[in-house]
Amino acid sequence: EHRMLRSLHPGVDCIAQLAADLWPLSCSPIHLKKSLMNLVTNATEAIERTGRITIRTSNADLDSATALTAGIAAGKYVIMEVADSGSGIAATDLDHIFEPFYTKKVMGRSGTGLGLAVVWNTIQDHRGGITVTSSTQGTVFTLYFPASDKEVPPPEATDATPCPGAGETILVVDDEPHLRDIARQMLVALGYEVVTAASGEQAVDYLKTHRVDLVLLDMLMAPGINGRQTFEQIIALHPGQKALIASGFSRDEEVQRALRLGVSGYLQKPYTLNSLGQVLYTIFHPHP
Repeated sequence: EHRMLRSLHPGVDCIAQLAADLWPLSCSPIHLKKSLMNLVTNATEAIERTGRITIRTSNADLDSATALTAGIAAGKYVIMEVADSGSGIAATDLDHIFEPFYTKKVMGRSGTGLGLAVVWNTIQDHRGGITVTSSTQGTVFTLYFPASDKEVPPPEATDATPCPGAGETILVVDDEPHLRDIARQMLVALGYEVVTAASGEQAVDYLKTHRVDLVLLDMLMAPGINGRQTFEQIIALHPGQKALIASGFSRDEEVQRALRLGVSGYLQKPYTLNSLGQVLYTIFHPHP
């Protein structure tokens, strides 16, 4: 993604100033990578022809007054900062930049909008904070992630993918574009073939003429049918279809109904690469 940005904006330099002694944090690496890429894309498109983007990381032990500016509690944080030398964001827009589609429609910048909504959601999922400062000299996004007090495990002897797939085809059904994209990236990293659908209706239409090994279903989709209703229509087409429900909510009645219909498993959002890989491996390789 960065190489593509460089080809489109050759006059923009990206500089990394990374601390060597960062505290550990408990996080979803793929969500952080996606957030970083969205911020870099946003920064690149804010620069006219030539300029610089700086990515910095650091540790900070915040007092109450400093932490309050980011809406977080005092304590130890790992900080990721993305600064650009662009023309800045108007003060009237700053309060709205994390609203989906706002900046794309109002400010006319394709690098913002849903991309910044991904960043905001990632910060919320990690119980962190974010501040934005901007002027005609540029913009700085500062992300605060709570440091972990757990010991960092030693590196694995191998970098093999956890619970890898064997090229099975998975249909991802989710009405949130950024969540579909994150799920797709995770599944590709795990070794699966991936197709996506933006709604239950779209998934059912696709399966009228195609077969997949498993359907990864969001539970709540608006304004159309939900995950349980989607699965009902799918098994009418393909009895015995494997499916996995992924939801940010607990096992409510609709989830229980889907499980009774034959859904293969349930995964709580936000999930990690490891947890996704493990549950899929269990579904595809059940114990005798």
